[in-house]
Amino acid sequence: MPKLKLKTHSGTKDRFRVSKNGRVRSRHSGQNHFLQKKSGARKRKLAGLETLTGAQTKSVKLNMGA
Repeated sequence: MPKLKLKTHSGTKDRFRVSKNGRVRSRHSGQNHFLQKKSGARKRKLAGLETLTGAQTKSVKLNMGA
């Protein structure tokens, strides 16, 4: 019996990337609005991508169909 294929979840596809090594990367939360009250250091820490760990990685990969 063949394994069932799952469709890729569109929202997950837009929000996450899987690196060559299989790590799941995403943007930090809290960067879109109310930025005036946040310090420059805090905004710099939120720049770039964060790496997901554990169960989050598993569920994102499942939604991506990987």
